[in-house]
Amino acid sequence: MSTLKNTKEKGTSTFLRTFAREKTEHTPVWLMRQAGRYMKEYRDLKEKWGFLELCHNPELAATVTTDAAKALKVDAAIIFADILLILEALDLGLHFEAGEGPVIEKPIRSVNDVNSLPDINAGQKLSYVGQSIKNTIHNLGPDIPVIGFAGAPFTVASYAIEGGGSRNFEKAKSFMYYQSEAWHNLMDKLVMHTAAYLNMQVENGASVVQLFDSWVGALSPSDFKEFAMPHLKKLVASISKDAYIVYFGTQTNGLLEELSQLDAHTIGVDWRIDLDKAWDVIGHDKGIQGNLDPVTLFADKDTIKKRAIEILDKAEGRPGYIFNLGHGILPQTPVDNVKYLVEVVHSYKSK
Repeated sequence: MSTLKNTKEKGTSTFLRTFAREKTEHTPVWLMRQAGRYMKEYRDLKEKWGFLELCHNPELAATVTTDAAKALKVDAAIIFADILLILEALDLGLHFEAGEGPVIEKPIRSVNDVNSLPDINAGQKLSYVGQSIKNTIHNLGPDIPVIGFAGAPFTVASYAIEGGGSRNFEKAKSFMYYQSEAWHNLMDKLVMHTAAYLNMQVENGASVVQLFDSWVGALSPSDFKEFAMPHLKKLVASISKDAYIVYFGTQTNGLLEELSQLDAHTIGVDWRIDLDKAWDVIGHDKGIQGNLDPVTLFADKDTIKKRAIEILDKAEGRPGYIFNLGHGILPQTPVDNVKYLVEVVHSYKSK
């Protein structure tokens, strides 16, 4: 995938220069879920506002995003939102229950449910996320790029069918196998709405967009190839060429060869595979992002440094590498350890 024509217009940050495969002074780093419950400032806000209320309020969402980026001194800010907001826009009744996570009140279980989904303008219905991005850019200035994001079609469809979280995805996979035509129809609708949603984010200033496929590792390679990859390719092709694209999934070791064919600029990987081995499979024509185990941040600082440097050494200073965790920061993570990790990455010099 080629470098963006308007990279210079978006700024010359270390983060964006890495996507352009330029050599940078330090390895760029940002962290999934870097604005969250592990930070006191966020917990204080949550005492007054519900999670969805924070997402819906552009001023508060921008504050959460900005405070985290500044506190951690990371190279990019990811907008405060949620991958399931698109299901709320589709009137499926999204809410969050304490200790239970997201709940979809009107899950999709039949062909009729798919056909009854409203014909929406996702960019307009979720425009508050665009305003949050604008506000964040105003708060941070031009030197820290803002990342927009959305859930990838398989993960969002699975939430919609399961009605919430799942371990084995019995409902989603059964729907996929026994109602395959309805499955593909649902995925087509999600691709259309997600593309509109992400393009709205880009129009409002997001320099990079990330697709989160949190549950894709539940698929076998053959099922991924048949039921997910065609829609993923279609979505990536529909995203504005004015943004870089990162694709991230968990437990994707068995899918990396197939994902190497995805026209994204960068592939994120979790900690269940060594970074260099993953990059060899994906191909060095793409960037890679990852992949420290988030639980490492509960260890002592010597261990955090050792593990981070092991990963950085595997990247070998090659252009196109972005340091990140293998998934999001966990709620009980010590803030000082997160800050220390960023310091370690920024001070690292490749061999």
